[in-house]
This record gives sequence, structure tokens and C-alpha cells, in this order.
Amino acid sequence: MTEYAGRGDARRSMALLWGRGEPPTRGPKQGLTVERIATAAIELADAEGLGAVSMRKVGERLGTSAMALYTYVPAKTELIDLMLDTVLGELPTSYPLERGWRAAAEASAAAGWELYQRHPWVLQISVARPLLGPHELDSYEAQLQIYDGLGLRGVEVTRLVGAVASYVRGSAKALADARTADRATGVNDDDWWLERSALLEEMGQIDWESQYPVTVRLAADHAFDQADRDEGDASSYMERDALDTFAFGLDVVLDGVEAFVARQGSR
Repeated sequence: MTEYAGRGDARRSMALLWGRGEPPTRGPKQGLTVERIATAAIELADAEGLGAVSMRKVGERLGTSAMALYTYVPAKTELIDLMLDTVLGELPTSYPLERGWRAAAEASAAAGWELYQRHPWVLQISVARPLLGPHELDSYEAQLQIYDGLGLRGVEVTRLVGAVASYVRGSAKALADARTADRATGVNDDDWWLERSALLEEMGQIDWESQYPVTVRLAADHAFDQADRDEGDASSYMERDALDTFAFGLDVVLDGVEAFVARQGSR
């Protein structure tokens, strides 16, 4: 199930994100803070997924009731915003440019990729609408600075940031899906492939050479083989494919950005 950022009450969410909320004045003193509540919710999502997060379960984790949390955070919608902006605070607020914009862009992509690995539940939150929280804005500013000063128009800078960020998020989603497929379906990759490849042959005679000539040629060229894994690497075929595709694709994406920057610079 997809959650949506920025879905809660606008004034209450923004006040919480920017630390402008009024402290609770009713009920017994619980020793709670908005930060502790957000941290407990993040830990719960890291351990059990975003679907496990509820005011009741977060309260249990903190040794209190859901009602006690409501005096700090009015609803789960605002809690989702707090969780997301809090983890975005793990991202750097600047990337060194001494080695050039491309090295900084690689560092930014790696930071985003690693964030999604630590908190895969973030991928279940739609960011079609921004949070406008402090950590989100800090992260965005850091990414804009990578391409600032390259002679690009403002809209080109924002589009580049969006394009690279979309690539990283999409690749991370592919990896997250590959990692959860076994648990969600109850079937591992090897068994899935074996069953369906046998059934593919059973469904009818397939003239692979004439119907799928490029697939056949690339298979003969070992296009679908994977590089030797490190000893102890227990990742599935699809998981490894997602990892390899991200590394390969990031180079291709940044090659394209580099060509675009050079072309615009020659205007």
C-alpha cells in the first residue's frame, strides 16, 4: 500500500516538521517528545515495514498508549511526514566539488541509494508532493549545488536533479521488490524460474530463432549471465541483477548528463 507525503493537516504538519508545535498542556507528563515518537516509528518501520506502523504500536514501543501520542502528533498522516523528513536528515547537506560535479553527483546518488537500503519503507511513500520540511529542503539544496555554476539555465538544473533522483529511487525500488519477492510469494527465484521455464515449453512450440532472435543472440553472448559473486553472497538472481543494473545504469545516466552539460556549455 502506498502512503502519501504531505497528506496531513497542512498547519499541524508544517509546525511539527519545523519544530514550531506547541507543547502539550493536557494529560499526565509522559516524558515524550516529537523526536522520540518519530524515532520509535522509524525503528518499527525498519524492523517490520511501513504497514506495521500505527499509533498504537508506536505507543507500545515507547511504553505508553496511543492516546498519549496524540497530544504530540495528531494523526498517522503527520507521523508519516515526520518519519520521512527525519530519515532525510541522514543525507549530506553538501557534496565536495573539488573533484568536479560528476564526483559530487556520484556521491549524492550513493547517499540516496544507501538511505533506501537502510529504510526501504521510504519507497512506499509517494513523494509526488514534497514535504517542505527542513531536512528535505537541505537535501534538495545540496543536490542543486552540484549542477549550479555549470552555465545551465535554472530549469535545466532542477530537471537534472529530478532525473538523477528518479533513477536512484526507481533502481532502489527494483532492488527492494527483488528482496521481498521470496517472502511475499513464498517461492524463491530458482523455483520460480524452474517452474515457469518448464511451463513455457509446455504451452506450445516456440520457434525462438524466428520469434525472439535478439534474445537468442544475446543469450549466446552470455548477456544474461551474472558475474562471479563474492564468497558468502546469498543474494538471489533478481537481487543481484538489480544491484548490477544500478551500478551500470548510473554511469550511463551521468554520461548523458555530462554530454548535456557540454552541449549546453557550447551555446
